Amino acid sequence: MPFYNKIIYVFLLVLGIAANAQSTSKNDIESTQVKIDSALDSYKRNIANNDYYEALLDLESALNHANTIDNKKNIGFIYSKIGKLQHEIKETDKSINTLIKAIDIQRTTNDIKNLAKTYNIIGNVYADKKDYNQAIAYYESAEVLFRQKSAPNLEARVLLNKGKAQLENNTPEKAKKTLEKAIKIAKKKQLAPILSSSLIQLGKSLHQLNYLGSALENANDGYDMAKVNGYSSIVQEGSMVLSNLHQSDGNLKLSNDYLRYYIKLSDSLATINQSSFSKKSVTIKPKKTEVLKKIANPSSEKKENNTFNQLTTILSIALITILSLLTLSLYKNNNIRLKSNNVLHKKNAELIVAKEKAELASRTKANFLSTVTHELRTPLYAVTGLTNMLLDENPKPEQIQHLKSLKFSGDYLLTFINDILQINKIEANKVDIEPETFNLKKKITNVISALNNSALDNNIKIHLEYDKALPLNYNADQLKISQILINLIGNSIKFTKDGDIWIRANKIGDKDGIYNIRFEVEDNGIGIGKEKQEHLFESFSQGSIQINRKYGGTGLGLSIVKGLIDILKGKIYLKSELGKGSTFIFELPMQYTDEVVKEKKVNYFNDVNDLDLSNIKILVVEDNKINQMITKKILNKMNLNCDVVDNGEEAVDRVKTTDYNVVLMDIHMPGISGIEATKIIRTFDQELTIFALTAVTIEDKMQEFEDAGFNNIISKPFKQEDFERKLFNALIPDEE
Repeated sequence: MPFYNKIIYVFLLVLGIAANAQSTSKNDIESTQVKIDSALDSYKRNIANNDYYEALLDLESALNHANTIDNKKNIGFIYSKIGKLQHEIKETDKSINTLIKAIDIQRTTNDIKNLAKTYNIIGNVYADKKDYNQAIAYYESAEVLFRQKSAPNLEARVLLNKGKAQLENNTPEKAKKTLEKAIKIAKKKQLAPILSSSLIQLGKSLHQLNYLGSALENANDGYDMAKVNGYSSIVQEGSMVLSNLHQSDGNLKLSNDYLRYYIKLSDSLATINQSSFSKKSVTIKPKKTEVLKKIANPSSEKKENNTFNQLTTILSIALITILSLLTLSLYKNNNIRLKSNNVLHKKNAELIVAKEKAELASRTKANFLSTVTHELRTPLYAVTGLTNMLLDENPKPEQIQHLKSLKFSGDYLLTFINDILQINKIEANKVDIEPETFNLKKKITNVISALNNSALDNNIKIHLEYDKALPLNYNADQLKISQILINLIGNSIKFTKDGDIWIRANKIGDKDGIYNIRFEVEDNGIGIGKEKQEHLFESFSQGSIQINRKYGGTGLGLSIVKGLIDILKGKIYLKSELGKGSTFIFELPMQYTDEVVKEKKVNYFNDVNDLDLSNIKILVVEDNKINQMITKKILNKMNLNCDVVDNGEEAVDRVKTTDYNVVLMDIHMPGISGIEATKIIRTFDQELTIFALTAVTIEDKMQEFEDAGFNNIISKPFKQEDFERKLFNALIPDEE
C-alpha cells in the first residue's frame, strides 16, 4: 500500500537523520569550528562596513554551528556579540536577555576576560536606558575582573563608561575620582581616544563641582587631542561640554560657536548612521512560501478517484491539523518557558553582582578592622604601660584610685578590640581547628583555678562534677574549649552574688572513639527573661541597658561562644528563669585518645634568681619614642639593660657587630619592616632569640612570623607579667 510505504519511508528517514546527528566525529567538530571561524570573520567584515544586519546573520550562523558541537566558550562569546549588536540596532530588551545568557555561560566556563567585556556591554545598555545604578554596578564588576586579569586598556575603557554614568547619576565627586583613574591608565598606556574623552568628561564633572578654571583646562585638552586625531564623536561630545562651560564663564559668543559646531557634527554623524542602517532591511525570515504552498495545495502525479485515496487525503489533513495544533501548543509553551528563563537569568545576574559587591564590602571591612586594630593597639601600649609604671612608682594615695580606673579602662578597651576581631574572624571563616592531645578534667580544673579569685570576690563557690564514665584524654582544640568555658563561667561569675556555680561534664554517647560530651555551666544568679533569650547569642546582645550599665560587658562573649561551638560542630542551649539563675548547656564531639599527655616544662620567676643577668644583652627595635621609653623601663625593672634602635636597617647592623641574647623587634617601621629585618638576620645568625613585639593581629600573621624566623610573639599591649615570663623562659635554658 503506497500510503503505509510513505509513512515507513518518512519514519526511517527521521531515524537516519537522528542517528547521523548522534555520530559527530572529531572531523565533524573540526569542520564545524572552521565554519564558526568563517562566520565570525564575515561578521567582522560586515561590522567594518557598518552592515549590522548582515553581521547579525553571520553571528546567528556561528551560534547554530557552535550549538551543534556544544562549544560553550564560543556560545558565550557569540551571545555577547549578538547582545551588543541588538543594542546597536535599538532592540534593548532583547539585548539584555541575550547578554544575561552570555554572562551565565561565561561564568560557568570561567571565561573571565570575556565575562568582564559582557559586563561592560550590559552596563552600556542600562546606561542608555537611564538605569544608571544598574549600569554602575555592572561597570564595577567589569572593572574588578579587568584588573584581576591585568587588562589596563579594557579597565580604562570601563572606568570611562562608569565615570559617564556617575555624572548622569548626579554624583560628580565619584565621577571625578573614577575619571582620574581612567586618565592615569590612558596616559600610561597611550590610549588617545580614552584619554581625550576622559579629559572632556573630567571637565564636565569639575564644572558640576564649580571648579570652572580646571574644568575648561581639562575639557580643552581633551577636545584638542580628539580634533588632532580625528575622533569625530569625541569632538562632538567636547563641543557640547565646552559650549556649556563657556556659557557659565560668560563668553556667550564662544559658547554659541561650539554649539553650532556640535549641531553641524550631529547632522553629519546622523547622515552617516542613516546610510549605514538603510543598506539592509530587517528581514531575517526564512523563505517558507513555497513550502507552505506545497502543503496547502498538494498535487500528485496520478489522480485516483476511488474511496481509498479520499480516505488517505482526509487522514492526512487530520494528521496535519493535529500536528499543527501540537506545534502551536509547544510553541506557546516554549515562549512562556523562555520568558520565565530570561527573567530568572536576569535576576540571577543581578544577585551575582550584588554578591560580588557584598564580598568586596566584606574584604574592605576586614582590611579596615586590621588597620584600625593596629592603630588602636599602639597608643593602648603607651596607656597601659605608663599606667603600670605610675602604679609601681609610689603614687600619692589620692592618685592610686585614678590610676586603677585608668588601668581598668585600658584593659576593658583591649578586651573589646580583641572580641571584635574574634567575631570578625569567625564571620569570615578564618578560624582554623588546631587539635592536640590534652587532659579534659585538668583543663576544666585549670580554667576554674584561673577564675576562682574573681568568684571569691563575689562570694561564689565553684563546683566541678566530672562523669566517671568519661575518659580523661582527648585529641581536640583545647584552646577553643578553654575560651568557651572562660566566657560562660566568667558570665556566671559576673551575674551571681553570694551563690554557687556548677560545672558539669557528662557522657552522652560514643561511637568509633568519638565521645559526645555534654557540658553544663549552671548558676543561681539573676537569670535571663524569656524575651531576651532568643537573641542572646547575637553580637552586641545584652539583657538590658540597665544590666549592661550595672554589670558591664560588650555583649560579644556569648556570640563568640556560639561561633566557636559551631566551628567545633557542637550545639548550645540555654535554660534560664528570671531571678533564679541560668544554665548554659553545650554538646561537643571529641576524639578519645590513649596517648600519654606530655607535661610542658614551664620556667617561672623564682628561676630567675639563679640566672646571672649581668651579661644579658637585649636589643629593642622600635620607632615610637614613647614605646621605646616604656619597653626600656620594663626591662630595667627586671634588672635587664638594653640598647635601642628605631629602624630595621640599624638593627641588622647592630646584630652583626654585637652579641645579643634577645632582640625585641617591632613590625611596622620606616624603611625595612621588622619581618624583613628578621629574615636578613636569619641569613647569618640562626641561634639568636628574636621576639616580634607587635600591635598587629597575631593569628592572621602567625604563619608569616614563623616563616620569617621569629622565636616567639608578644602582642602589644601586653600584660607585664606575661611579657616577663616569656622573656625569662627564653633566657633560662631548659633542663633536660
